[in-house]
Amino acid sequence: MQGKVRNRAATIAVSLAAVLLTGCAGLPPVETRGLDARFGDAVRQARAQQTLNPEAGRNSDPVAGIDGVAAQNTIEQYQKGFKEPPPTFNILGIGGTSVFQ
Repeated sequence: MQGKVRNRAATIAVSLAAVLLTGCAGLPPVETRGLDARFGDAVRQARAQQTLNPEAGRNSDPVAGIDGVAAQNTIEQYQKGFKEPPPTFNILGIGGTSVFQ
């Protein structure tokens, strides 16, 4: 009786090991030459569609349209925005106060 149980246990163990080891087998190589040749086309197309002037780097004309004082004020306001958080408003009226007073 013990011999049959050992035989069955050994058969089950070998079968289980065979099933588990099939997961280690590699898959056959997949042919991807067609995909590899077009790799990155979508990114290049999207970048080209979002570029307003592709020749802008070759333009040596200075930028015109804003004077020095306005530019300096703009830069100061921009930098100030990182030092002080913007003021918050009670939009929904949470906290017992009404927005429509």
